[in-house]
Amino acid sequence: MVFKKARLLGVLLFSLVITLNAASSEEMKHELEIEGKVSDKLSVNFQDIPVRQVLQQIADYNDFNLVVSDAVSGNLTLRVKEVPWPQLLDIILRMKGLEKRMDGSVLLVATAAEIAQFRQQKLEQEKVTAELQPLESEIIAMRFAKAADIAALLSDSAATRMLSERGVISIDTRTNSLLIRDVAINIQAMKAIITALDVPVKQVQIEARIVSLNEGDLQELGVRWGFSSTNGSHSVGGSIENNLANLNLYGDSDSSLDDFLNVNLAATSVNASTIAFQVAKLGSDTLLDLELSALQRESRAEVISSPRLITTNKQPAYIEQGTEIPYLEAASSGATSVNFKKAVLSLKVTPQITSDNRLILDLNVTQDRPGQVVKTGTGEAVAIDTQRIGTQVLVNNGETIVLGGIYQHSVSDTVDQVPLLGDIPLLGGLFRRTYQQMGKSELLIFVTPTVVAP
Repeated sequence: MVFKKARLLGVLLFSLVITLNAASSEEMKHELEIEGKVSDKLSVNFQDIPVRQVLQQIADYNDFNLVVSDAVSGNLTLRVKEVPWPQLLDIILRMKGLEKRMDGSVLLVATAAEIAQFRQQKLEQEKVTAELQPLESEIIAMRFAKAADIAALLSDSAATRMLSERGVISIDTRTNSLLIRDVAINIQAMKAIITALDVPVKQVQIEARIVSLNEGDLQELGVRWGFSSTNGSHSVGGSIENNLANLNLYGDSDSSLDDFLNVNLAATSVNASTIAFQVAKLGSDTLLDLELSALQRESRAEVISSPRLITTNKQPAYIEQGTEIPYLEAASSGATSVNFKKAVLSLKVTPQITSDNRLILDLNVTQDRPGQVVKTGTGEAVAIDTQRIGTQVLVNNGETIVLGGIYQHSVSDTVDQVPLLGDIPLLGGLFRRTYQQMGKSELLIFVTPTVVAP
């Protein structure tokens, strides 16, 4: 009788130190789950109480199924205030070196070694069950992805392999389909993965304008290269604003075009330095097309090419224009063969679409031109003058990138003379005029990437 009273008194004391924040016990039972949301908080004060008894009290309080291993033993002293009960449970388990594991609706508490053993036994049981299950076959047709890539992802890598030891994936390249033979549960899991991966990839349209402009006419395009620093960051700038502000395209001749074009190509620093290669950004290509068309009609600019192409996200696209120069190459046997060396203007772009629908562009520009003729053991060969540059920029969708700093020098010697008389030695100079004309032009490359919806 004394023992029963003492036990009852202990239960009452434990109930008194637990403070509930919920409105009613029915709401508490509805909200509390061992792996679910944290709802009620507990304040407890344990003095040298058995661990098994504490776990049982928490299970009774939260009304969940609990199984405690025989290896769980010992007492603990714990005083906490306003702590969510899942956190309190984890603290107790860590203090005693225990772990928990959900098996359906039952919470199992045991030592770490026992939990590891249970997991190993379950894996072995699942393996035996899978070996006894019949194999099924299913054909899955790919819509966008390559069947070979999906098959490699599901079967080759040990980290991502989803096939059982008896499972097989076959590829039909003609129909771009997968033939999967495995147990039903594995086939369903692989179908879910394939559905998530077999989606259309965004595409990017790359529009390039390759323009040759005389050095003196660069200002007519509104481009004056320079380099300056603003708030600790570097920028390259210039402006079309002076040329187009009076067009009143927006209804207000005094409005600034900077916000619309995002252009400031003129160096703000008086002592701006000249650099060999520059990159600038234009917010829209509408006014750029007008300006280029006007200069081209006046024969002051030459649009060499305006190629357009579409590539998928993160896939490189390139444009080449030029010639291939033949040259002789001698073999070790003494025979010669004709090979070709490219002398082209090439632009290679690799776009990457960011999460906010902007684009990271990896740009590589190469300008190869025929140079001097040099003599070799097998004859004459033409040297290739090369200019290369690579850069990476972040642009908005539809924004134009300007690549400049690729200069072309031209020298022409012209002789005007009176026929016959101009060829007379010594005296021919009186009937002949010789003059040299030198020119310098800059090659500008405008690149406009646009995201194309799949």
